[in-house]
Formats: sequence, structure tokens, C-alpha cells
Amino acid sequence: MNDLAGMTALVTGSTTGIGRATAVALAARGASVVVTGRNAQRGAEVVEKIRADGGAARFVAADLTRQEDIARLAQDAGAVDVLVNNAAVASFGPSASITIEQYDAMLEGNLRAVYLLTAALAPRMAERGSGSVINVSSGSAQVGDDNNAVYAATKGAVNALTRAWAAEYGPAGVRVNAVAPGPVYTGVPVEYLDRYIPLIPLRRVAQPEDVAEVIAFLAGPGGSYVNGATIPVDGGLTAVEPPKQPVAAA
Repeated sequence: MNDLAGMTALVTGSTTGIGRATAVALAARGASVVVTGRNAQRGAEVVEKIRADGGAARFVAADLTRQEDIARLAQDAGAVDVLVNNAAVASFGPSASITIEQYDAMLEGNLRAVYLLTAALAPRMAERGSGSVINVSSGSAQVGDDNNAVYAATKGAVNALTRAWAAEYGPAGVRVNAVAPGPVYTGVPVEYLDRYIPLIPLRRVAQPEDVAEVIAFLAGPGGSYVNGATIPVDGGLTAVEPPKQPVAAA
């Protein structure tokens, strides 16, 4: 597949998890990928993986809670055709237990970084008459989830930005969409995630690649008429009523 040949894709938080899988998936479709994150060693490993598979990639270190790093990343990335806003910060617990530092980190990393990076790159896409921005949201923005108020609020705001940017940049040929993953096997303890299996109609927790494939679809020609959408990638978790009787995990 070379759907994205000749394009440059920037994937934030792409040294691990969903971001890493997305970088690999976009490179496999021909995009030259800018891998970014705070860990240079992990970034180098992702770049090495992509190059070993015959793709093109480079690493740019950035801490997206720092405005100067966002500006530098936008400059270093060059002419970006596909922007995937994946990087996120999460702290969980009762609202009264969340510190101001945790609160600020989530708003800075999950919302301000998305806003500033898109505001820097989307107008350049609009000038060229094409481009795709894909925001990684969360199913927690749609359903109430205890111990998760601030993170859920930032992702709800990302959904709102997605719709607003679809209206703002769509007339210039730039599509803006979001994916909303449910539980995904990333850095969260497996035993915690597996508790969701009885509630998920597909009876399994997602792998990062499940989300990456949807992002790659939105970035490519198959998603050319999708704009302003937030697509659940959760096995049906947010679409159906939970079982009334306990269901044994698969």
C-alpha cells in the first residue's frame, strides 16, 4: 500500500503505544513519518523499526507541555500533510485528590498542545489545499467515568475542537476528525483493562494496531469524505447498554 506516498506525517507521542503503532502504519502506506516524544531512545527504536521495514522516518524530541517545544516541533516538521495529535497526559483518582500540577499537566498536554500544534500546521495545509488532522480522543469523553474527571474533560474539549476545525479548515480541503479509543493494551495494567471485557460486545480489549488502522484510514483516500467525525474504536463499548447479567470474560 502506498496511499500516502509523497506525504509527511507527524505523529505526537509516537514512541510507544497507539502513537508508535500509528507511525508504523502510516509509514507502511508510504508516508515519511516524523516521530516525536520525550524519550530519544524509544524514538530511535521506532525510527529503526520503520526503516528496517522499508519506510522513511526521523525523530524530533519534544515535550508538548512546553510551548517552546511545540513551536520548534512545528518548525522542524516542515510541510506536514497528516497531523496525528496522539500525545496525552493522564492522572486518575477522585477529583479532590487531583493536584493543581496534575490538572495543569493534563490541560497543557491534552488540550493546549493539540490546539497550538494544529493552529501552527493546519493553516499551512489550508494554503496547499489539502491535509488531514486526526485527534486521538477517548471514549471517556462520552460516558461518565469515576476517577477520571479532568482527563475526560480534556478529551471532550478535543472532540469540540475537532468539529470546530472541520468547519474552519474544511472549505480549504483540510479534513479534521477524531478517533475515540476504549480500553487499549498500552501502559495500563492488563488486569485493570481485562475487567472491561464482559462489557465490550466484541469481548476483547483493543491492541494499539486496532486504533492505528482507523487513523490510517482517515489519513488516506478512503477517508476523503469524512470530516468532523469522532469515530469510536472501542469494540462497541459506548454504543450499547452494558449486560444486565455478568458475562464471563473470553
